[in-house]
Amino acid sequence: MKTILLHLDEHDSLASMMTTALLVARRFGSHIEGYHVRAGVPRMVPAGPEGSAIATTELIESLEREERIISRRVRERFETFMREQQVPVTSSMPPSDQPSASWQETVSPDDEALASRGRAFDVIVVGRPVAGATAPKMSTLEAALFESGRPILIAPPGVPETIGETIVIGWNGSTETARTIAFAMPFLLAAKDVLVLSVEEGMVPGPLGREVAQCLVRNGIAARSKTMQSGGRSTIGATILAECGAVGADLLVKGAYTQSRLRQMIFGGATSHILGHAELPVLMAH
Repeated sequence: MKTILLHLDEHDSLASMMTTALLVARRFGSHIEGYHVRAGVPRMVPAGPEGSAIATTELIESLEREERIISRRVRERFETFMREQQVPVTSSMPPSDQPSASWQETVSPDDEALASRGRAFDVIVVGRPVAGATAPKMSTLEAALFESGRPILIAPPGVPETIGETIVIGWNGSTETARTIAFAMPFLLAAKDVLVLSVEEGMVPGPLGREVAQCLVRNGIAARSKTMQSGGRSTIGATILAECGAVGADLLVKGAYTQSRLRQMIFGGATSHILGHAELPVLMAH
């Protein structure tokens, strides 16, 4: 976890995202790249039921100016935060065992730029979407999750105080969670306590939780296992989050979308519930 791509935009979760990235950087001596994507201004704009119209020069210039203002505000907030935390802001990624930071921005009409840039990093930090808020966006999170090939670390709405001291692995026997555990090994090796949690109603064919815990112990990880039932809770995700709270976890490791996104949208699922309700950082991969 030596390189962190931190997706930045102007919204209420920005402080939590920067803090989450910094906690990881301090734990592993990582470099944080603050990354802002400006959408750019289309030359065609909606003009009502009749279709689109060509944007005027004045409108284009006004929208571009507003985007640059937002970009400047986000950059200033990022660099101010890093200076206050005594993290040097550089123009490159210096080899070091101490946290450092840099800034990068680009123009892209969609979320593909984040996914593409993220392929060069160990982890991508994104914000958890919040009901009723325009950002962070679910489309951004899912682009990073599905298109980057890297794990994503989802910052909660509230600013976390620690990360990776007590870890819960939401184990369901799936390929997705096995892959996420592999990405999470730096966190797991540094943790004081790791709980491999299996909820009976959410299991798919695969190894048992105790078998996973045994393999982690063999790797020098302080792991234990627990299998439980949902206990009448509405979803598997609610059960996992409740157990995270019960053990004081400050990181959840969970494979994303063992069921399809469409099925989870219609019927619900553990991933969907966690993305909508988690109050701790969550490491996910697909």
